[in-house]
Amino acid sequence: MGLSAKVFVVLLLLLVATVALARDCESDSHKFHGACFSDTNCANVCQTEGFTAGKCVGVQRHCHCTKDC
Repeated sequence: MGLSAKVFVVLLLLLVATVALARDCESDSHKFHGACFSDTNCANVCQTEGFTAGKCVGVQRHCHCTKDC
C-alpha cells in the first residue's frame, strides 16, 4: 500500500469517527407555549432551556429543540 493510500485510509477513518460522534439530542420545548411560527423565537426559548437550536415543526407547529449530545 502506497503512502497516499495510507493517508487516505487514515483520513477516512477520522471522518467516520467524527461523524459517528456528532449526535443530536432532541426534545420538544417545555417553555414555549402556543403555536410556533417563528424559528428565531423558538431557538431563543430553546437556548434558555440549555439547547443550542430550535425550530418550528409538525402540523401542529410546536417548538422542537436540539443540541449536541
